[in-house]
This record gives sequence, structure tokens and C-alpha cells, in this order.
Amino acid sequence: MTVNVLGRQLPAAATYVAALSAALLLLVITVVAALWQTEQTTQLNADVRQSLAQRSSLRLLMRGVQDAETGQRGYLLTGNENYLDPYFAGRSDIEREIANIETYAGQNPERVAEARRMRELVSSKLEELQTTIDLRREGRGNLAMARVRDGRGKLVMDEFRALIAAAEAREQAGVIEAMAAVDRGATRLRFVIIIAGLLLLGVAALLVVTVRNAMSELRVSRDEARSAHERVLQEMGAREQAEEKVRQMQKMEAIGQLTGGVAHDFNNMLAVIISSLQLAQRRLARGDTDIARFADAAMDGARRAATLTNRLLAFARRQPLQPQVLDVNRVIAGMSDLLRRTLGESISLEIVLGGGAWRSHADQSELENAILNACVNARDAMPEGGKLTIETSNVFLDEAYAAANAEVTPGQHVMIAITDTGGGMSPEVRARVFEPFYTTKEVGKGTGLGLAHVHGFLKQSGGHVAIYSEVGVGTTVKFYLPRTQMEESEDQVVRTESKDLPMGDAATIVLVVEDEERVRNLSVASLRELGYTVVHASSGEEALLKLEAKPAVTLLFTDIVMPGMSGRKLSDEAKARYPELKVLYTTGYTQNAIVHNGVVDAHARLLLKPYSIDDLARKVRAVLDE
Repeated sequence: MTVNVLGRQLPAAATYVAALSAALLLLVITVVAALWQTEQTTQLNADVRQSLAQRSSLRLLMRGVQDAETGQRGYLLTGNENYLDPYFAGRSDIEREIANIETYAGQNPERVAEARRMRELVSSKLEELQTTIDLRREGRGNLAMARVRDGRGKLVMDEFRALIAAAEAREQAGVIEAMAAVDRGATRLRFVIIIAGLLLLGVAALLVVTVRNAMSELRVSRDEARSAHERVLQEMGAREQAEEKVRQMQKMEAIGQLTGGVAHDFNNMLAVIISSLQLAQRRLARGDTDIARFADAAMDGARRAATLTNRLLAFARRQPLQPQVLDVNRVIAGMSDLLRRTLGESISLEIVLGGGAWRSHADQSELENAILNACVNARDAMPEGGKLTIETSNVFLDEAYAAANAEVTPGQHVMIAITDTGGGMSPEVRARVFEPFYTTKEVGKGTGLGLAHVHGFLKQSGGHVAIYSEVGVGTTVKFYLPRTQMEESEDQVVRTESKDLPMGDAATIVLVVEDEERVRNLSVASLRELGYTVVHASSGEEALLKLEAKPAVTLLFTDIVMPGMSGRKLSDEAKARYPELKVLYTTGYTQNAIVHNGVVDAHARLLLKPYSIDDLARKVRAVLDE
């Protein structure tokens, strides 16, 4: 396609798409060739190993026959039974190796016939050896020696040796041919990679030239627009035309900035592709065919480049906010039918609306989009079906939580929590979910801008978003919207720090179990600040050892979802050993989601994250006083 700028045709976009398509085609051809050659090399290596094993069995078979013959002759000459040891050992080797040779023959008619003839000759030879040994044992040594001298055994051995030599020569030739085939394949693949690399460099050069030409024409267009604007300002009767040219100039400047950004990012993708191909080429030059990960890296870079433009366009679709006083319960209730249709029949939806929810000041359309976006992400995380829980409640984010999380304003907030029972996210993924263009979905199933847009909307509204997730358990996304102060309410209560904070004592020992080090350290410090004696552990297994060392522990304060032994399993094991032990759970999941997911039962004592020292003090005291 072309872009018209003040009468000029800019084919930059069409050239960009054509060059990208050519690069992708070249990359696919290179990757397919590399994978095919790797498979061929693997098969040839297997053939070489089998040929070497066949040669080894042939040699061991010949040695076994020779050992048996040596033992027989020693016994015939001396009559000493000790000379028969090589005979018996040789017979054992002969049976094993002839069986291996028959196995290697497989379904090949020629090799099956060859193995059958070897067995016949070996059996004839062993029969001769056993007959002469029996004659010597019966005292008829002269007859036994006559049997040896009659020459029939020599004829058998001559034919057997010739058969073994021919088989060995055939296997040697097969090994040499296989190695030559590996070398030829590596040469072909190296040639393909070199050609593809050169063509990719050509495509990159074409793109750079295209972008430069586009920028040059944009600068010319901008200058002409400015000149036209100045002329129109001097001609009052043509003001409308001047304003149109100014708007056109601004559009061209925006397109120029976008073009420069796309060129920069695409060059980064080309760097990944070229570097991967060069590394693969160097490995092949050394004879190493393990290049699959470089081929995968190159393919990934090409795919990311192909979707870059669409992601940029999606990210640009942001509209001015139109905030109003909202009742989040009413908003979610009004969306229930839409959410059920969107989620489909495989997802069970539960909505738990907190009573007396505060009002907030936000853009209703953007809030609905944010909720829908999070629900769609949750649906995609449950491809086999599952449960989605939406909850609302009033919460208070204290100074400690605000200090630990950037751009969080302490105070009263309305919380919307969306919990799924999907596969969860690793800490590495969770740390990047709000980055623009970052996505774990397959190509074509997400722009990577959904959560980034949600994050921006909530921050613009003075709110906050947090994610709690555990691999294999699920994910909770929490939206926090500040309580509006636009209307004074008679029943509004300003939350203040309690002066009679319930304190602990040194005689009460609390065991804190938390796999996240920073959370664990803060919990330990808070409990010690409240006056309790605290021991801590990073896992359920370590916690059981601490309990064994300090059986006087009064309260077990444990996270629910941890690697290895979960908090629930830890609690069951600890209560079995120490029935008087009290237990308090903590988690980032909402209580309704956890109870219905079956992580803990409804009678469990639970403190939800994030919690203040006041919440911790009162909850611990309530559990201890039960």
C-alpha cells in the first residue's frame, strides 16, 4: 500500500511488509533445512553405531570359536581338563554373539541368510570339537587326533573366516559411506544458511533504505506544510486551508516518529535472527549439529517482528477518561450477562458483591473494559474450563503497603478481585505482566497490551492493581479504586490507627512460614514489634524441623500456597503432632475464591494479603484468645 503526503506516494509500508514476508520465508526454509539435516544426521549416527556393534559381535564371535578350538587342542594333547576352560568360555561367547548378529540382521533377507549360515558353520565346528573331546575322555585319543587331521574342520573354519571377513568389510564400507553422507549434508546446510544470511542482510538493507526515504519525504512534506501555513496566515481568506495543512503536518510528524520506532525495533529483531543463524553456522563448521535452539530463537525473532506493527496500533487506542461517581456493585451486576456470554459454558462464574460498598470516581466504560479484559485473560488461562470468582469489598491500604508499592496512595479503597483456577504464573512472568507488548499467549491471540492498558487506566484514576498467582493453583487480579470524597456521607468513617493495639508477650512463640523472603522478613519484624517471640521457616519441611526443636510454639502463621508442602498439608501434619497448636493462614487470594476452590475449609482462620500491622495484631490475638 502507499501513503499520500501532500501529493507524494510513500510505498514504505508495502516495502516493509514485502521485506518482512521475504525474511520470514527465508527463515522458515533455513529452519526446515536445519531440522531435516539434523534428523538425517541422527539416523546416520544410529546406523554407524549399529554397524560398529555388528563389527564388534563379528570379532567376538570369531574370537570365541578360536578360543574353543584352542581349548580343545590343548586338552587333546595333554589330557588335562584345565585346558578346556577357554573351550567352555568360548562356547558361552559364541552363543551370545551369534544371537546379537541374528538380531542386527532384522528383516534383511541377505543378512538373515548370512547369520543362518554362520550359525550352521559354528554348530558344525562345535560338534566336531565336542566329539574329539568325548573321544579323548573315553581313552581313544588316537581316534580323536585322526578326526582332527582329516581336514573337514579346517574347511569349516576357512569358510567361516571368509564369511566373517566379508561381513566386516561390508560394515566398514557402510560406516565410511554414512560419515561421507554426514559431511555432504553439513556442507549443503552450511550453503543454505550462508545464502539465507546474505539474503536477510539484503532485506535489512532494503528496510533501512525504505525508512530513510520515508523520513526524508516526511521532512520535505513537513517543510512544505510549514511554508503553506505561513502563506495562509498572510492570506486571511484562506485560513481553513492553512489549518488543514497544519493538521496534515502534525499527522506526518507522528507517522515519522512511529516509523522510526518501528525501524529501531525491527532492526533489533533482525539482530536476533542474524546472530542465531551465525551461531548455527559456526557450530556446523565445527561439526556440531545441535542448532535447534538457535533455529527456534531466529523463528521467535521473526514472529515478534511480524506482530510489532499490530501491537503498536493496539496500544495507541486510548481515549480520554470521563470519570463519574460509580457504584462498583451496580457496574458488575450490570455486566453479569455479558460476562457469562463471553466466558462460555466451560467457565463457572460466581459473583460475590460486598455489602455497603463505597463509591468511587472513575470512567465507567474504561472500568468495564478493564474488568472484561481481566476476565478474558482468566478464561484463556483455563482452556479446559474452570471457575472464575468476582468479588467486591471495602479495604484500607495503609502506609506500609503504600511505601512498598510505587504510586499507591494510602487510604480507603473499593477492591474488585477476579480469581481464576487456571495454571497460574511464574514469578518471572508475574513481574512483567504490566509491560507493554509482553504476552505469554500464542501469536495472534493477544497483543500484549491488555494488562498494560488496565494498569494505565487505574493509575490515571488514582487507583492500583496487584496480581497474586501460584503455578498450578490460579491467579487473582485485584483492582483498587480510591473512595470518592466528592459527596459527604453521614456514615463515613475515617479510619485511624488504634491506640490500644493488642500486644503480645515473649512467652508466646509464633512460627512464621513463608516462601517469599521479603514477606517473611516483614512478618517476622511486625510480630516481634508486637512483643511476640518469633521463629521462622521458608518451607513446610523446615517448619516441621523448627517445631520439633521448639515444641512450645503457640501459633503457626503460614502461607497457604508454597512450593513443595502447602500450608494446609503443613497444618495437618503439625496438628497431628501437636494438637494444641493454633493455626493462622495467610494468602494473596480472596477468601471466597479460596474456600470454593477447596484450598482451606470454611472454618480456617485466614488473614488476607496485604495486611497492616494492626490487622496482624488483631487477627493473631483473636486466634490466640479462641
